[in-house]
Amino acid sequence: MGAPFATVAAFNAVLFTVRGQMEGLLRSQPGAPLTVNQQVVAGAGAGVAVSFLACPTELIKCRLQAQSALASSDSAVVAVKYGGPMDVTRHVLKSEGGVRGLFKGLVPTMAREIPGSAAMFGVYELLKQSFAGGEDTSQLGRGSLIVAGGLAGASFWVSVYPTDVVKSVIQVDDYKNPKFSGSVDAFRKILASEGVKGLYKGFGPAMARSVPANAACFLAYEVTRSSLG
Repeated sequence: MGAPFATVAAFNAVLFTVRGQMEGLLRSQPGAPLTVNQQVVAGAGAGVAVSFLACPTELIKCRLQAQSALASSDSAVVAVKYGGPMDVTRHVLKSEGGVRGLFKGLVPTMAREIPGSAAMFGVYELLKQSFAGGEDTSQLGRGSLIVAGGLAGASFWVSVYPTDVVKSVIQVDDYKNPKFSGSVDAFRKILASEGVKGLYKGFGPAMARSVPANAACFLAYEVTRSSLG
């Protein structure tokens, strides 16, 4: 919990700030609403930026979650390797190529964040405009924003979940004796050994987290934005 909790504010700050900057670049005139397609482009741009923060954070989280699962399944055999997020960071910096080691899995992270963020912001804008009956969504109530945000979050995982599975197995792969040579190799081996269902392990919990989390996130964003004028 430590790694994502410590960076969730920074993650969302980068995501929404870069998206806002992209909106400014894409907007035809000041104050003009963006089309759904423009929001998709803005979301993709935000996904590029946020990947560089998400990758090391998720590497630490995945390492800790993986060792916890292994230890609980066979504690007599599997020893706990890391004492916490900082311990993971120190180990990676010392034994896995320095700072570069913290960005293991950057390619699949970007392959998740770019299309995922594009889908999320595109769906969010599409739903808001549908609820509002036009491009002006400034008068939407909080209930509509919650629904739009929750479904937008769901669209993120629906569109990219197999990529997240590939990212996670690469990030927890042994540095000295890796099972996978890269993202494509990991994808092929998971598909060969476990079939398509192997690419959707944990999909239910991911959706159960994403819908309420993004509903709350988008509502907080809209309320804050409105309060700041």
